[in-house]
Amino acid sequence: MLLGFGDQGPIRGRRVAVTGIGAVTCCGLGPEALWEGLIHPTVKGERRVTDFDAGQWFTPKEARRLDRFTQFAVAAAQEAFTGAGEPHGDPERCGVVFASGAGGFHTLIEQVRVFDTRGPQRVSPFLIPAMMANAGAANISMRFGWRGPSEAIVTACAAGSHAVGAAARLIASGRCELAIGGGAEASMHEVALAALSNMTALSSLGESRPFDVRRDGFLMGEGAGALVLEEWEHAVGRGAQILAELTGAASTSDAHHITAPSPDGRGAVACMRLALADACLEPADIRQINAHGTSTHLNDLVEAAAINQVFGEPGPPVTSNKGITGHGFAAAGAIEAVAAVLSIQHRAIPPTAGYQQPDPEIHIDVVRDEARAWEPGPVLSNSFGFGGHNGCLVIVPPPC
Repeated sequence: MLLGFGDQGPIRGRRVAVTGIGAVTCCGLGPEALWEGLIHPTVKGERRVTDFDAGQWFTPKEARRLDRFTQFAVAAAQEAFTGAGEPHGDPERCGVVFASGAGGFHTLIEQVRVFDTRGPQRVSPFLIPAMMANAGAANISMRFGWRGPSEAIVTACAAGSHAVGAAARLIASGRCELAIGGGAEASMHEVALAALSNMTALSSLGESRPFDVRRDGFLMGEGAGALVLEEWEHAVGRGAQILAELTGAASTSDAHHITAPSPDGRGAVACMRLALADACLEPADIRQINAHGTSTHLNDLVEAAAINQVFGEPGPPVTSNKGITGHGFAAAGAIEAVAAVLSIQHRAIPPTAGYQQPDPEIHIDVVRDEARAWEPGPVLSNSFGFGGHNGCLVIVPPPC
């Protein structure tokens, strides 16, 4: 199914309920750790996941054969599945769509070093299944015994949102009654950091300041986010707690540059408008925007201008989670979708950590300093990636 066409959106087909969420981030393990980190920002330095114990989810043998990104993916999916009440359905109609940008980057680098220092006979036979970008989706489907679609999306920083949107399509179309959508990334390696630094994408000061006039790049992050999506009547029928509804998703391309966004923001504008149309909403209906907000000069400027084109000035309240989580690439959109659901649950919009000095060229309502109370309404979540990939989700509160 194609993303972003109104006649194929979740609102036109079966309703898509969000019944479980999971997260592995530098804030800690689980959605509530993420929420606490966003509301009371205390994370400093590198945005690494420091307290992850693979033994909670895997035997030692299993852990040795899985790259860190797959461990994150399975852990977040298991959290979401448990939180959803361990729903069951026809295994042929349960699916997984899980994203990664770099796949098993650590495993690849490690085994290249083994090859160089110890020779080809010492290279692990598990290199390929550990490094492949679909390993997260594959291992999640095997963990739950789900034999429906098991797919991976690799669209850089937009991949997490694309995966959640594609999983929603599986539900909306009737192909699946249960699906897990999300993304995972664990590529915080000295090689990747050197490459990003040399292309001037990283902050030279080690500070993530989305939309702030002093922003000079992002901080690399890692982690995973996962959502259990369920056909509405299936969720109601088993008495599930419905956390939110996913009503719209869209995907476009800038077709402009491999790393820089189109200066006129046309791809981002089109994606936001398609997501709204998919959800049968008008711009005035959106009550919060979870921005891509990377803390790079051009991305934030273009995204803010695109928001103004769609919503006017200043538009709905805007928050960026990346001031805390860093930029998790393919994990980012999934983690931010989890954050949007948490914002609905907690009736608060997290502040944008690092935002202190407004940029006079940016005219949006950035939530700053402390959480802002709100009456939950539709949330637009933006993800824009290297390669010109754009992904947007619309997440709304469940009916009272």
